[in-house]
Amino acid sequence: MKLSDRITRIPDPEGNAWALFDRAREMQAQGIDVTILSIGDHDERTPDLLLDRMYNATRAGNTGYAPLMGSADLRQAIAERVSRTTGSPTAPRQVAVTPGGQMALFNAFLAVLDPGDHAVIVDPYYATYPLTVRAAGGVPVTARADPDRGFQIDLDSLAAAADGARALLINSPNNPTGAVYSRQTLEGIAEIVRTNDLWLISDEVYDSQVWDGHHLSPRALPGLAERTILIGSLSKSHRMTGSRVGWLVGPDALVDALPDLAVASTYGIPGFIQEAALHALRHGQEVEADVHATYARRRNLAIAALAGANRIRLSPPQGAMYVMLDIRATGCTAQDFARELLEEDHIAVMPGDGFGRSARGHLRIALTVEDERLRRALLQIRKRADS
Repeated sequence: MKLSDRITRIPDPEGNAWALFDRAREMQAQGIDVTILSIGDHDERTPDLLLDRMYNATRAGNTGYAPLMGSADLRQAIAERVSRTTGSPTAPRQVAVTPGGQMALFNAFLAVLDPGDHAVIVDPYYATYPLTVRAAGGVPVTARADPDRGFQIDLDSLAAAADGARALLINSPNNPTGAVYSRQTLEGIAEIVRTNDLWLISDEVYDSQVWDGHHLSPRALPGLAERTILIGSLSKSHRMTGSRVGWLVGPDALVDALPDLAVASTYGIPGFIQEAALHALRHGQEVEADVHATYARRRNLAIAALAGANRIRLSPPQGAMYVMLDIRATGCTAQDFARELLEEDHIAVMPGDGFGRSARGHLRIALTVEDERLRRALLQIRKRADS
């Protein structure tokens, strides 16, 4: 029996970006002490005030089918947050609650792409982006971000890639690079979007993690709100990765079409999780501030640990919870360096190849272990590179 072309064309032809992470988990299962710096999952669990809210909601009976697009209160709270963070007025009816930011991203592409349509993604990109485009029936086309210019978007490359495309996906603060796009860059993107009549999908799940500069949502730029789809999540801001709470914010007509998609796929997310999400948005300011402080501190720790290295170059990330290490001077491929680092030093990182061609010769380090363990791992990476 033949599987569908849709399912068989999803995998990345460049290979599985998560292979070394899977190997690290295998080693842990064998009792080997591995420092995992390869996935953006917090080392601290979801805070008790949110877990307690979730538990109490289940005991109170909120375990049945929940509203498909999210409860009215949760949509209102998300609309208030987006209005505040973007400066663009947002109504609850423009919000769809989804099982995580990844599902919001998938829904966005399903809503705006027809089979064979081109969607532009910026290289380096989060590893799921091309897979998500292909899963939605589209064709991913890349625009380059220059590693020697802080991984800022090359607007000429973007303009060329946008010709004939249907959608553009951007991510600022950026995973994997930590780049934060300036107003000038976003205004250049906006001009390309208008000229080519594109949908703009803006992944802003790291909007609360900015270390240098300011987060600016394209939704706030003149004439962009009606063609922008904003992706958000509580995974990174409130340590709720496993709870799978995300959202999509877009024009009325787009969001009005999403209930049928939810019926055909996830049928919403559990009500008790929605109650915890609402509590996070209404009462989780201290949690968000603590997450921000944790990754700001670790970002500075990484800069200090790698300062003066001979064959590693680090561009200080402007945002997000990662650092990108340029190891091209070692003469090793990122894959080989990461493989040896895992097998010999028991440190797991992500080789840049999984994030696109512009990230080759780089390693992505997630700042997701406690400070002293992180410092020791970074010094060992430095030692291996310089030896």
